[in-house]
Amino acid sequence: MPSLTDERAALRRRLLGRPRTAQEKLWAWLGPAIVTVIGGFLRFWQLGRPHQLVFDETYYVKQGWSMIEYGFEMKPTPAVQDAKAADSLFTMGHWQQGVYGNEADFVVHPPLGKWVIGAGEWLFGIDNSIGWRFAICLLGTIAIYLTGRAAWHLFRSALLATVAAILMAVEGMEFVLSRTAILDIMVMFWALAAFVALLADRERTRRILADKVAALKVEGTWDDASWAGPFLGLRPWRWVAGLCIGLDMATKWSGGFFLVFFGLMSVWWDLGARRAVGVRRWISATVIKDSVPAMIYMVPIALISYLVTWWGWFASKDAWGRQWATLNPADKDTGLSPDSSLFSWMPDSLRSLWHYHVDMYNSAASIKSPHNWESNPWSWMIQSRPTLFFMEWPTKGTEGCEVAKCVKTINPIGNPAIWWLGTIALVVLIFHWVLRRDWRAPAILAGIAAAWLPWFTYQERTIFTFYAVAFSPYVVLAVVFVLGLVLGPPDADPRRRRFGMIAVSTYVVLAVALFVFFWPVYTAEVVPYNVWHMRMWLPTWS
Repeated sequence: MPSLTDERAALRRRLLGRPRTAQEKLWAWLGPAIVTVIGGFLRFWQLGRPHQLVFDETYYVKQGWSMIEYGFEMKPTPAVQDAKAADSLFTMGHWQQGVYGNEADFVVHPPLGKWVIGAGEWLFGIDNSIGWRFAICLLGTIAIYLTGRAAWHLFRSALLATVAAILMAVEGMEFVLSRTAILDIMVMFWALAAFVALLADRERTRRILADKVAALKVEGTWDDASWAGPFLGLRPWRWVAGLCIGLDMATKWSGGFFLVFFGLMSVWWDLGARRAVGVRRWISATVIKDSVPAMIYMVPIALISYLVTWWGWFASKDAWGRQWATLNPADKDTGLSPDSSLFSWMPDSLRSLWHYHVDMYNSAASIKSPHNWESNPWSWMIQSRPTLFFMEWPTKGTEGCEVAKCVKTINPIGNPAIWWLGTIALVVLIFHWVLRRDWRAPAILAGIAAAWLPWFTYQERTIFTFYAVAFSPYVVLAVVFVLGLVLGPPDADPRRRRFGMIAVSTYVVLAVALFVFFWPVYTAEVVPYNVWHMRMWLPTWS
């Protein structure tokens, strides 16, 4: 009869693969960490350039400072309703000169993202453009490391974890959004943090499951316990995931789709684990012992964390819609409307917030004004219509321009080496999911689907390619999946591994080279017109 140690090792190998050495684990931390430091240096380099509000910074930088000053978003005074006038006052640090009036502003996104931007402004001062972007840049930098950790959990290879971090560091769209004070990098960051937490939960609970089942087998009680298998504990990493997704929804509601896709993904992992160790009623056991408990604490944690981010609105008397319930008592028969008598038991503050959310949804869904740089979700993977964030045309003798005409631009073009191979990788992932039953493929696809597929239902709404930054980490992981196939397993033929290393290294060099090539259009560097035009080789980019 096998010993407890042997039984535990066998089950762990079945559930988690071969054990990794201490050296592999060390480099799985160090490799991505070193890349993150380099990627962070590049992101923070001249972060304040340009000292102008770029694209939607015109909204979020002002709203961020309003959160710090008032606890909620204030509407600009009529004298500076013109965006350029208000932008100019902010650029010069003269926000006190009538930028905000006495009336609360109606906005279509929850407050957390504005609080985060405001925190950087509070640290560095409102007249410092580094302060506008500091918090966003920090989160974009940490995302490099999280991508590396996600790759480690998925592929159990320190090399591929480091490659994933490198690709994330040179992914152009993520790079630009990390240097721009708008909300989308936070949507990506919180979802990625939840993804890594769920991967950590998968590894932890499979180890616990293996150990408990091994103990039951050695004790000779497994036959009785095999109907449902053991309980796996409270699973704190799922709490972390619930918190992160709540914060994601508190940045933009689109973060809520990750709760659905990642929740299903995690349940699928539990089903596979219980079936792999021989649980006879593995479906009902997963539902009762894993899925229901997960829903009981993940959903409330997400909702509570979401509501907490509205504390400034709750604490105020003058925020937009704060007094709606007082003016609209819940004594009517209006169905599910917040003024219905069905909801008279709710505090006025929650009914007012509910009404605010109804207005937010209706307003967001009605954004259909044509825009020169809008795009259809079908085009996002191939990056055929990146969004122009900023452009100026310095002439000779100004801003360091030494020729007749120069260009100063910011365009978040996704790194073609990553996005174009990522498009092919989607097919590879579907193949390995359906025909090879590789759990990693649907995990990566879940991240892409959660942030991409919902936008196909908004064909009439004005949307942009840079929304795809929310699933850029999973595109990187899809590419790394393909590179892992090219590289081959550690025990593959040495000639195969040599060829794989050459191919992977060549690809990484290509991705880095393209990042360097696009550097001027990522960073608002003043370059001669011909240099800029050479980088815009597709007609839709110029």
